[in-house]
Amino acid sequence: YIEKLQALVQGQVLQRARMLNAFVLRTAVPPIGSCEGRAVADVQRLGKRVVLVLEGGPVIVIHLMIAGRLRWLARSAKLPGKLALAVFEFDHGQLVLTEAGTTRRASIHVVADAAALKTLDPGGIDILACTPAEFAARLKSENHTLKRALTDPRLFCGIGNAYSDEILHRARLSPVSLTKTLPDEHVQRLQDATRAVMAEWTDRLRAEADRAGGWPDKVTAFHPQMAVHGRYGQPCPDCGAPVQRIVYTSNEANYCARCQTGGR
Repeated sequence: YIEKLQALVQGQVLQRARMLNAFVLRTAVPPIGSCEGRAVADVQRLGKRVVLVLEGGPVIVIHLMIAGRLRWLARSAKLPGKLALAVFEFDHGQLVLTEAGTTRRASIHVVADAAALKTLDPGGIDILACTPAEFAARLKSENHTLKRALTDPRLFCGIGNAYSDEILHRARLSPVSLTKTLPDEHVQRLQDATRAVMAEWTDRLRAEADRAGGWPDKVTAFHPQMAVHGRYGQPCPDCGAPVQRIVYTSNEANYCARCQTGGR
């Protein structure tokens, strides 16, 4: 999304911002109307949020959560019914925020400037840029399961539920191992797997979007190429054992017992 938006809207004037759902906009000051008539100076990423920095100060922050998606449509195109939560109109097209289902988790915040944007940063470190020492220190700063630690935005930047499953499978580590008892060699294995998995999937999804015509229309957390995520009961691609799962609240962990938990 970031790369495509940089090409499409950076330098373009936001003509109009329409909130189609009263609950998607979570801030009142500055008003969303203050963003209209301003050019997009930059498109950035803040964790898993999409950030539109506008000339003169205002910043639009879009959090897709689980079911939120961004669509790029022609100005004359019909909006996708009840799925559409907000529309950002430009001369050459419109950026539409949609969300499937009835639970409204996707959100938009408008903050006054780049300084105010920092208040929305949970503080997770960049997993592709941090040193081994920084990774280890952050991982062991609190005693959590590896699954929880990887997906905590206060610890690590931008790892969601799906990719945490893939990372732990690649590292051959249990999702319920505790961070503070993890041996140093396992910490390094985890960091190596984190970098490899996130880089590989970024490249794969970028290529898929290019083949589809340039816009990532099929963004999902479930892909047939994944090793364990969303593959409960199916064979592990490495050993053939059935993928297991641990279900909790509205989430779950997928793993291979033979590869990751010693058969347990």
